[in-house]
Amino acid sequence: MNTWAIDGGEPLRGEIGVSGAKNSITKLLVASLLSDQPSHFSNVPNIGDRDITQEMCAAVGAQFASKNGNSLQVHTPQITSNIITKELGGRNRLAIMLLGPLLHRTGRAVIPAAAGGDQIGPRPVDFHLQGVQRMGARVEVKDGDYVIEADGLRGAEIHLEYPSVTSTENLLMAASMARGRTVIHNAAIEPEVVDLVSYLQKMGAIIDYQVDRTFVIDGVEKLSGASHRLLPDRIVAASLGAAAVATRGDVFVRNARQQDMLTFLNTLRRVGGKFEVQEDGIRFYHDGPLQAIHLETSVHPGFMTDWQSPFLLLLTQAEGMSVVHETVFEDRFGYVKALQDMGAEVALYDRCLGHRCRFASSSYKHSAVIKGPSQLRSAEVIVPDLRAGFTYLIAAIMAEGKSRVHGIEHITRGYEDLEASLRSLGARIQAIQ
Repeated sequence: MNTWAIDGGEPLRGEIGVSGAKNSITKLLVASLLSDQPSHFSNVPNIGDRDITQEMCAAVGAQFASKNGNSLQVHTPQITSNIITKELGGRNRLAIMLLGPLLHRTGRAVIPAAAGGDQIGPRPVDFHLQGVQRMGARVEVKDGDYVIEADGLRGAEIHLEYPSVTSTENLLMAASMARGRTVIHNAAIEPEVVDLVSYLQKMGAIIDYQVDRTFVIDGVEKLSGASHRLLPDRIVAASLGAAAVATRGDVFVRNARQQDMLTFLNTLRRVGGKFEVQEDGIRFYHDGPLQAIHLETSVHPGFMTDWQSPFLLLLTQAEGMSVVHETVFEDRFGYVKALQDMGAEVALYDRCLGHRCRFASSSYKHSAVIKGPSQLRSAEVIVPDLRAGFTYLIAAIMAEGKSRVHGIEHITRGYEDLEASLRSLGARIQAIQ
């Protein structure tokens, strides 16, 4: 594991930029496989998940060229393999997203049943498989792989039990070239989903968004290549904003977009954090005491689950008792033990401390009560997943003394050039070999 030693106690101050969204580039690269013509992407983040996605796409025939670190051309004139190996599929949860391109271009896809990625709760692929089955695909399990075959997908009416982002994105790709019309009810409408829809439309897809989370897709015979600039990463922007306020600092996040972060900004204002929206970004700063609030995560346009851990850390500095109710991933609070070891007063409960959610009858501890303000102390911690890892870094920056954070490679999957960026804001970080 890669390790950083962090000497805490200094507020973050300065300016930092955010590049394209991790949750967009991974899906856009896969969507480019639908066409045998080249696509060009700009504002591409230089992160680990991009590298893994490129490797997975290259394994089925994609060719890549880059003029600089943030510009990328993808061209897949021919699909050379429709099998994703278990080694590749175990590196993140993206393998299932190749269903549509592989089925449309070869009629077959072999995807590992066991997926890698952050351990924040089960993320089954049932919605993906059920959706393509309704579109005419045949699915069976052989030797730990899903073997999916189709003699051409056809349009269907699909109702998602839960507005899953990846299920929606996968079905949008599959429906774009299916025969006839597909209607996806209870779909996810996150900005990253809309970014994918925008790219697919540039390629020639016909996708309408209707009220009540419904997408209507009229399949086309062929898609072309396209040029597309990624939207900025709202998760990184919000994480940096929470870090600025939590450390009592002042940080301008260049390229952060207000329209992607309305719920986050409202919540930050309720807790007493300050922000200033400018033409080319958002300034986040601390100016006075913070107050306790009740917070509940949800699908878009609600408070994003990926914003939850840095915001919970921020709430350790608020006066009084705050409540965070997690309704998206059941095991999202796995990171809390390390914060408790650092002095945060956080208690976890298996009850819904808010609206009754789908975990109400489970034993998952999906609600947290935070008592603040807490003086954090240095510690030695191991990163369990991407978002929790960033939270640990900020906790170490806030804490008095020198902390060691192990497993930095989990964080660099989603944050570009993180060490230099945090150092530019005043963080005292030393990489340890």
